[in-house]
Amino acid sequence: MTQMGMIIKYAIRTAANAFIGVTLYAVGIVMTINANLGMAPWDMLHQGLANKFNITFGVASIYVGILLLVINTFLGEKVGWGTVFNIICIGLIVDFIRHYHLIPIFDNILLRLISMLFGLFVIGVGSRFYLSVGLGAGPRDGLMVGLTKKTKKSVRLIRNSIEMAVATIGYLLGGPLGIGTVIMATTTGFFVQFAFTLFRFDVKKIRHRSIDMDIKFLYKLIQEKLNKKENNEIDESE
Repeated sequence: MTQMGMIIKYAIRTAANAFIGVTLYAVGIVMTINANLGMAPWDMLHQGLANKFNITFGVASIYVGILLLVINTFLGEKVGWGTVFNIICIGLIVDFIRHYHLIPIFDNILLRLISMLFGLFVIGVGSRFYLSVGLGAGPRDGLMVGLTKKTKKSVRLIRNSIEMAVATIGYLLGGPLGIGTVIMATTTGFFVQFAFTLFRFDVKKIRHRSIDMDIKFLYKLIQEKLNKKENNEIDESE
């Protein structure tokens, strides 16, 4: 197989894993929303913005993601194709699932709780898939990393501060607050870690590629092709 063929095969496999990841992530989000026990902090913000500006939840999520992308860039965080993919696709898929009512809504409180907890696990599995491609984390994780580097504070302090600020803004905008908000704020990390362990995925071994790295790689590849073609033409003329 030629080098270009290998690159195309790698790109297809990477895109497939990324799409599976963001789809599962979106499914997990809708499961937690449909549990009607309160939303996770970021989802409270998205729903609050959706209510305030008469837009869909997914569109609000995309707008917030774009804003965070700009902030992360100023914080010095590298942006990957996966980051952009995450921002756009999760919001659109969430809207698609909710519009066509693809995830059931239960009346029974026990089933609602199970739906929320299983949704957190599905989010963890989705995170495993889209992080494994090494094309950048989501913008919300990027904000946490960027602020941690700038302030020199602990990840726990920065994460908790962000979640509290986001939940407060979301609540003031009319986002639904409930017992589920507290449960998700305190257990999401556990379910994500459980999913990572189940799939034997070590996030520390992932080296994310940024968009500028890929552009430089493609430029180098094109230059090598042009140089090779030029050398062949010189050899033929001799």
